Amino acid sequence: MTYVVMVLLGATLYGTMSSFVKLSYSRGYNAAEISFTQAALAALFLGICAFVTRKNNKERLTRKVLFSLLFTGSLIGLTNFLYYQSVNYSSASLSIVILMQFTWFSLLLEWLIFKKRPSPVELLTVVLILVGTVIAGNIFSAEKYSFSLKGMVLALLSSLTYAAYIVANGRIGGGGRWQSKSTFIMMGSACTIFLINSKTIMTGNHFDSDFLLWAMFFAVVGTTIPTALFAASIPKVGAGVSAILMTVELPVAILCAGLVLHERVSPLQVAGIIIMLAAISTMHYYKSLKSEKQS
Repeated sequence: MTYVVMVLLGATLYGTMSSFVKLSYSRGYNAAEISFTQAALAALFLGICAFVTRKNNKERLTRKVLFSLLFTGSLIGLTNFLYYQSVNYSSASLSIVILMQFTWFSLLLEWLIFKKRPSPVELLTVVLILVGTVIAGNIFSAEKYSFSLKGMVLALLSSLTYAAYIVANGRIGGGGRWQSKSTFIMMGSACTIFLINSKTIMTGNHFDSDFLLWAMFFAVVGTTIPTALFAASIPKVGAGVSAILMTVELPVAILCAGLVLHERVSPLQVAGIIIMLAAISTMHYYKSLKSEKQS
């Protein structure tokens, strides 16, 4: 039960980020400097954790694994930057709904790259997720604030890179502890965000004590703690069950948007959220049963 709570807590912390990122925009900050400092500070904190908990024997990460970690980090870095950009144009509740499309994007990528054809159950799940997205996102509402084409495109791109991150992360080879691996992933994340936003970051004038507090909050609450919680609990709970538990990120994000940003959520949108959660949970449950039978 303890490990289940740890997975739920990590997903809950992830779910709160979009609302607080959007809140930080009122202070004049932007997605580039927020996502970069979040990744850089998280790499520093995880690096310190790796150093403190190191063993006597030296860790050996092969060049292939190291490259895979940095590449995986670049994908999650792009995900955070694009997602944070999306909430600048769309409501936080709509952005998280679009982000959850990573579930079927990951199926599509595995089909195209690894020729892993989705099952009829998975295809049905995709249809239900799309239906739930339209309802939960309030996409066809006449209210202007509920729809932004640029915001939706950015959120959709972040969903695609998140799916790529999940697929890549699942295929990283062994060797090394989670502390070291997480450090290199965050290093890759920070470097990628800096490369595509170097001008914005270098010319920014927000790097003061107030911004540092925001950055530390995002780094600790949004990256370091969830990473530690997931690393300790997912191996105990199992990937299939953990994936189901992590869908709590969606209702938490929308609830947080209502409390922090005062975004209105209609009963119809709640129905769409329930459809999405049910579809995602069913798919992950089906995949966990399938993997158990194969093993």
